[in-house]
Amino acid sequence: MTDRASMPVAPDVAELELALEAVLFAASEPVPVKDLLAACSTVDAGAPARADLDAALERLAGHYRDRSIELVQSAGGYRFRVRQRFSAQVQAAQPERPPRLSRALLETLAIIAYRQPVTRAEIEDIRGVAVSTQIMRTLTEREWVHIVGHKEVPGRPGLYATTRTFLDDLGLGRLDELPPLDDLRELVDLPPDTADFPRPASSAPQEVEEGSPANPQS
Repeated sequence: MTDRASMPVAPDVAELELALEAVLFAASEPVPVKDLLAACSTVDAGAPARADLDAALERLAGHYRDRSIELVQSAGGYRFRVRQRFSAQVQAAQPERPPRLSRALLETLAIIAYRQPVTRAEIEDIRGVAVSTQIMRTLTEREWVHIVGHKEVPGRPGLYATTRTFLDDLGLGRLDELPPLDDLRELVDLPPDTADFPRPASSAPQEVEEGSPANPQS
């Protein structure tokens, strides 16, 4: 089978790939397809067709197949990222490392991801301890969770669910791509009640959609 990335291409196609490479390298977050199409409409050949854009993205990914960075698609669009096996070297070179996430925060996030939508009281029932306001504030400020509605019980507590940013930061396109719970247990001591959590189904607001906001709010 011929490697498309190694095949000769027309000058306008090569220019499209270069434009995509520049846009994606300059981006600090995933770029939606509609924005890539808009950005590439300025190349000499004019606005590309969606099929041409997809082909150029595939070729661009092929160029980086054996490099330390890779082109990936997540819920928010396309972006370049460092391959996992080089993450330790990148972190060692950072003068200021981000604070480590607490086990309590990771437990809470995992419960929301696999049980969503879920109320704070339900999270506390599963964990067996109170969930601090700081944990919920941190998850919200990181734009990993948000309130998608209210449960029809006394007090109408908020229902928490994960966001598109959460999927982007994990490099996922849909909720059903979340790893099995057994894999998560290597990182977090999840409460035993999580053993029967089903794999979450994709929800429309978090799938890749043209023109959708990154974090739709209810």
